Amino acid sequence: MYNLYMSIHEMRRNKIFDEEKCNMVNVPKTRRTFCDGKCRKHTNHKVTQYKKGKDSAFAQGRRRYDSKQAGFGGQTKPIFRKKAKTTKKIVLRMECAECKHRKQLPIKRCKHFELGGQKKSKGGVIQF
Repeated sequence: MYNLYMSIHEMRRNKIFDEEKCNMVNVPKTRRTFCDGKCRKHTNHKVTQYKKGKDSAFAQGRRRYDSKQAGFGGQTKPIFRKKAKTTKKIVLRMECAECKHRKQLPIKRCKHFELGGQKKSKGGVIQF
């Protein structure tokens, strides 16, 4: 029996907690879920992964930063270099097949994310 108060680091060191097993996430390309839009019922949704859009050059923060950087004086604001996280939270973007309403669903952190990959089968024969 393992100690209940053992930290995650100790578990990793003792190979009790295997990270590699819980890092692969496979999500189907379509999902039947509730539509918040006009439908107000369960419908099929097309699932894609959310991607950040291009930064606007005219956003207030960007204009302020550029004006502060202009001229002499070098770098005026700190540049972040101590990145601690190795993963990002995955956000699913779901679009209703009927009314085209879109909603976003954040899921847990993972290192490997796959959309519409093959499902695992218990005791299945591996084909080459």
